[in-house]
Order: sequence, then C-alpha cells, then structure tokens
Amino acid sequence: MPKDQSIDINYVADLARLKLSDEEKETMSNQLNDILGHFEQLNAVDVSGIEPMAHALKVHNVWREGDEAGPVFSPSVVNQLAPESRDNQVVVPKVVE
Repeated sequence: MPKDQSIDINYVADLARLKLSDEEKETMSNQLNDILGHFEQLNAVDVSGIEPMAHALKVHNVWREGDEAGPVFSPSVVNQLAPESRDNQVVVPKVVE
C-alpha cells in the first residue's frame, strides 16, 4: 500500500465486529499496512509466462483396483426407492437451521 494511503482501521474493526482500544487500533493498523506492503512486493514480481496453478504440487486421482464406475440406477428407480422425492431428487430431513 502506498505510504500516502492508510487503512481505516475503525471501518475494518466494525466489519469484523471488533472493539479495539486506541493502542490495539494502532498496532492493527501497522500490522495491516505491513501485510499489504508484502502484497505489493508480490505484485511487483514478473510472472509472465508462468502458467497459473491451483496446487503447488501436481495433484492426480489415485485409483485402487476395482475403483471403476459400475452400473447406476435410473432416476425413476431412485425415486421409487426413496422415501420421498421431488423433481428427480431425494428429499432428506433438514439438518441445518
């Protein structure tokens, strides 16, 4: 973050629903400015020609013997087996309020 800009720590604390003392606000403001400074350094790195990736290490599926797709039921059969169904979906009890 450029030095002429500063973080509105009161706004950030309000978003996070934190009650901070003046000393904590000063500490947090300095820490957030340091963090944003590190991001500026990262943004300055030339990454042209580097392919984006989701993982640092190559990830692939590991299949065991017998882990092949087998026969599946048609939606009509699943609807008949389910205690309750709607729009080709099995209705289950709500578990999250």
